[in-house]
Amino acid sequence: MSLEDRAKATAKNVEGKAQEAFGNVTGDPEHQAEGKAKQAESQVRHGAEDIKDEVKKAVN
Repeated sequence: MSLEDRAKATAKNVEGKAQEAFGNVTGDPEHQAEGKAKQAESQVRHGAEDIKDEVKKAVN
């Protein structure tokens, strides 16, 4: 996985955590849900990139 892709996925995770926290503080369930969705998207991106890395290792 490229460092840039990992950085983007990590940034998306941080953004999601902040949005979820904001939703928790304000009691806004929409922000909570959006924050959790961004965190889930980040996990999927990391997982996909981990698989790509493993395939590259297996091929080489």
